[in-house]
Amino acid sequence: MLQLICLPCVLLIRQTLLKTKKQKAATATASATLTATATATAAAAAATATAAATALLAAAPLPLPLPLPLPVLLLLLLLIVLLLLPLLLPLLLSLLLPLLLPLPLPLPLPLPLPLLLLLLIVLLLLLLLLLLLLLLLLLLLLLIRLLILLLLLLLLLLVLLLLLLLLILLLLLLLLLLLLLLLLLLLIIILLLLLFLILLAMLHNYF
Repeated sequence: MLQLICLPCVLLIRQTLLKTKKQKAATATASATLTATATATAAAAAATATAAATALLAAAPLPLPLPLPLPVLLLLLLLIVLLLLPLLLPLLLSLLLPLLLPLPLPLPLPLPLPLLLLLLIVLLLLLLLLLLLLLLLLLLLLLIRLLILLLLLLLLLLVLLLLLLLLILLLLLLLLLLLLLLLLLLLIIILLLLLFLILLAMLHNYF
């Protein structure tokens, strides 16, 4: 009797345990699938974003460097030439000396090799001086704007000084006019006094 009573209880307990195990397995598989889909969508979004960014960068034109003004470019070229001249001097000498030595010179006596070297050095120094003069001219061209501004400021100062001088002259003219008016008033007063004295004398003689 006890076995018959306990057997259904044991079966129920076993069924409930099996159901809980199945539910746990189903939830674990669902969570795993959800995480896998989330990671896949995130990777796809990142890939699309990087592809769009690379496409935009490839389509956008690269910013061109600002062109330098002509005097600055000439200065840079001259500086490069001056820096390369000491390196090119031996090559030039080695190329020119074999060409110059076999040629017949118009002088009765041929020039010796040291004189030729001195002449070449002098010519190179003259070229360097010319390049330095060109550099100075370019610097002056760059400074012309500043000089023009200074000249404009000087012209403005001169105009202001002329205006001040004109104002001073006008004030002096006004002062002279005032002095003339005062002198006229004094003359009128003196004439009136003389007339009054003459009238007094005439009245005194009459009476």
